[in-house]
Amino acid sequence: MLQGRSKFLTFMLFAGFIFLYVPMILLIIYSFNYSKLVPVWGGWSTRWYKELFESPEVWEAVSLSLQIAFINATFATVLGTLAGLAMVRFGRFRGRTIFGGMLVAPLVMPEVITGLSLLVFFISLKELIGWPAERGFTTITIAHITFSLAYVAVIIQARLTGIGETLEEAASDLGAKPFKVMKAITLPRLAPGMLSGWLLAFTLSLDDLVIASFVTGPGANTLPILIFSRIRLGLRPDINALATIIIIFVAVLVSLAAYLMFRQQKREIMDHKMAQSIKS
Repeated sequence: MLQGRSKFLTFMLFAGFIFLYVPMILLIIYSFNYSKLVPVWGGWSTRWYKELFESPEVWEAVSLSLQIAFINATFATVLGTLAGLAMVRFGRFRGRTIFGGMLVAPLVMPEVITGLSLLVFFISLKELIGWPAERGFTTITIAHITFSLAYVAVIIQARLTGIGETLEEAASDLGAKPFKVMKAITLPRLAPGMLSGWLLAFTLSLDDLVIASFVTGPGANTLPILIFSRIRLGLRPDINALATIIIIFVAVLVSLAAYLMFRQQKREIMDHKMAQSIKS
């Protein structure tokens, strides 16, 4: 029976990998297709990459998306880290339950509702104080930070719960001030979680279409909006090339993050052993 269960799990794992990665592999292969008809193979060629790099519209969308994603990831990581610290390390405080509920609300709220509510919010602000004068870069960035920081906060809370407080207590016992403990112990140990949160916020921003469609304005097309507007008229080979570049870019980021997290985990094991020796 155990052998049959093992075969079933192996089959499900293999099937999962097929459904996840075979479409991406096909997309990468067809990005080198010479034919304009995506399903028809016309031989190997890099013509679509050349056309892609010569398109100012694509470069404007790439530049806008990368700027928004970087700012969003940075602010979401800072705010999400502070929120996670407040939820885990500050104990019980007045309004903690409401704060926690509001913090995770973007995780369960449908994107259409989030986008619509933010659109109404920005329109109301413009009527009241005249800002924002137009929707675009700023409104998309604020909207992305709004839902991205919730993901970061959840990661930070899980990280804080996992690492415990042993090393921090040891530092306090040795006379370190709270700020020193936070700077020298807590934040370095949170680094893998913060890096994971930053990468997640970055990719969420790059991937977002629904919310950005609500809060954008004329001339502010992010990459997902541009891709969606183009494929509405049918599949295009240059979109395959663009998607391949995005896949490679994200893969490099994830690989770098995995390497840095591996190094940090090795350092944490050594720090934990040191803390245990100090406590004993």
